[in-house]
Amino acid sequence: VIIPAYNEEVLLPATLASVRESMLAIPELVGETIVTDNNSSDRTADIATAAGARVVYEEHQQIARARNAGAQIARGRYFIFLDADTLLNGPLLRAALEALQGDQCCGGGTILRLDCAGLAPAIGLRLWGLISKLRRWAAGSFVFCRREAFTDIGGFEQSVYVSEEIHFSIALNDWGRTHQQRVRILDIPIVSSGRKFEWFGTWQLLRQALRLGLKPSAMRSRGDCELWYRR
Repeated sequence: VIIPAYNEEVLLPATLASVRESMLAIPELVGETIVTDNNSSDRTADIATAAGARVVYEEHQQIARARNAGAQIARGRYFIFLDADTLLNGPLLRAALEALQGDQCCGGGTILRLDCAGLAPAIGLRLWGLISKLRRWAAGSFVFCRREAFTDIGGFEQSVYVSEEIHFSIALNDWGRTHQQRVRILDIPIVSSGRKFEWFGTWQLLRQALRLGLKPSAMRSRGDCELWYRR
């Protein structure tokens, strides 16, 4: 399980605990937890080390690079990318691994839930759920894949500062078609933080999303995507 983390000392302990509990529920398989410290200024790295995770440092603050840095030191056959504000659960971990152990699935994601209430988050989740299932795109909160698929694809696209999971999902679907395998979006929910709605408000997030949608080249600019990196 690979967790990119930038200044996540508040939520990371619960995430790491959820990973540990989920792994213990599958004793027949051996896994590891890797945390990429993405140039944090808080206790993120210390918390990860104390929890028994392997820690790798990535200076350049970019989610794609943080994910790729973790994958570079991973030793497993299967990769699971989990956001630092997201709680893993045993049934989902088992389902993802069982899918990968067969010969029909090259990777995927799952349906998403947020830990906040409100009409805007609910509508956003509903819309994303429909798109995710239709296009077989994984939400960045939880992405799983085979090592060989990740290697052949070249990992997450490092030319963008947001939507790297969409680029990866598109490439994974292409890889799957070539290898007679499919990307699967599982039906076991995973809970992620809705803190950005609390921090920035619905309208600011919507304006940012619309701006990036109307000008995709802005995704390649750290400055234009600064909102997603703010802590």
